Amino acid sequence: MKKVYLYVMITAFFFGTMEVGLKMAGNQLDPFQLTFLRFMLGGALLLVPALMDIKKTGLQLNRKDWQRLLMLGIVCIPICMVLFQLGVQNSNASTAAVLFCVNPLFTMVLAHFFAGEPMSRQKSVAFVLGLLGILAMMKPWDIQEGNTLLGMSFSLMAALFFSIYSIMGKKTIQRLGPFVQTSFSFFLGAAVLLVIILVMGKPVFAGVMDEWLLVLYVGFFVTGLGYLFYFLAMRGSNATTASVAFFIKPVIAPIMAAVILGEAILWNTYLGIGLILVASYIQMTDTAGKTNKHIESKHLKKER
Repeated sequence: MKKVYLYVMITAFFFGTMEVGLKMAGNQLDPFQLTFLRFMLGGALLLVPALMDIKKTGLQLNRKDWQRLLMLGIVCIPICMVLFQLGVQNSNASTAAVLFCVNPLFTMVLAHFFAGEPMSRQKSVAFVLGLLGILAMMKPWDIQEGNTLLGMSFSLMAALFFSIYSIMGKKTIQRLGPFVQTSFSFFLGAAVLLVIILVMGKPVFAGVMDEWLLVLYVGFFVTGLGYLFYFLAMRGSNATTASVAFFIKPVIAPIMAAVILGEAILWNTYLGIGLILVASYIQMTDTAGKTNKHIESKHLKKER
């Protein structure tokens, strides 16, 4: 378990520094370009464990698998992550980071309406607290310097589409495994984004050499190693334990933004972080409790 905790901390650090790295790189590079580069690099790193899994399990991808991976890639990269990058560039890095962390709450609501998952009282309370946290972070009546309504809207839209990506991925991740699904969907989504970039006449590699360290960091370390250690933590324990990284991220991100970018951490930031963390904790414990009950019922059936 010590290794698992180390994996969780490494994941939290990389994910917690993501918005700062994207903010710095995004000052010089086009948002479409930067998104394409980081997911090509991240997908390439995850390709190694993905191919190892394929060799180990003997997995054979069929036509439906490729179609689903393509759809996952399109929702995640050209839609969700481009919106996310636009959110980072048009608001404070700390605000974008915390607002994106509400995606599990969106997933909870979407799963209720489209996947038939029950909406318990705990989940309803979590959702209301999450909405209050969003309101506190955005503070539309007195927007913090560095934030814009457009940027914060982009961040929330990105969180929504990441929720859709998560729900879509649940149908195939058991068969394909997290490394195969994530790596291949990243590649396919980045390929679609490349076509969009070329059609729009945006740069692909122009200016990259001037910012190669930041591009390498957000692509190889944040996107590649971040997801790698997240999945290693999941394999060594469970999804609930691995998701602790997302509780640490909203704490790390504002601190990094304050130290490196000089962003101010105001009272509404603390309040928003607190409410979203409490909401996420309630939602996570509710999900973990149902998972444990499901496992116990399976064991009882086997014993009978």
